[in-house]
Amino acid sequence: MGSEEENNEFYLRYYVGHKGKFGHEFLEFEFRPDGKLRYANNSNYKNDTIIRKEVYLTPAVLRECRRIIAESEIMREDDNNWPEPDRVGRQELEIVMGNEHISFTTSKIGSLVDVQSSADPEGLRIFYYLVQLKSNEGLFFGVVNLLQVVLG
Repeated sequence: MGSEEENNEFYLRYYVGHKGKFGHEFLEFEFRPDGKLRYANNSNYKNDTIIRKEVYLTPAVLRECRRIIAESEIMREDDNNWPEPDRVGRQELEIVMGNEHISFTTSKIGSLVDVQSSADPEGLRIFYYLVQLKSNEGLFFGVVNLLQVVLG
């Protein structure tokens, strides 16, 4: 990526959560244009309290996030045929890269079976692999690992 692309606006927010027996439980992270990564994890199970962390990322880390998003081609997708949020929960993904802005909302995805049985399996698969924990290039996986290294 050239320096011109790096100077364009970049913002990402991911949320996954539900309201249930233990109240509003969720995980959320946000990459801000100034390089700040904000992370929040709220679980009321066994009276846990909300965890909030903030760190500033280097330009190299932000470039890598932009690369992962660009290569995923998520910016070309549309969530019109994705499962609606339900009692099991919801996921939200918002990305601003340069002049492009996307915002997706869907239900929690339990497995690839959920993806395959959806009305848009190809588009939902891109979303699933971008945000899911098990993927080495998944944003969620990367954020969790980053926080463990930086914040201990």
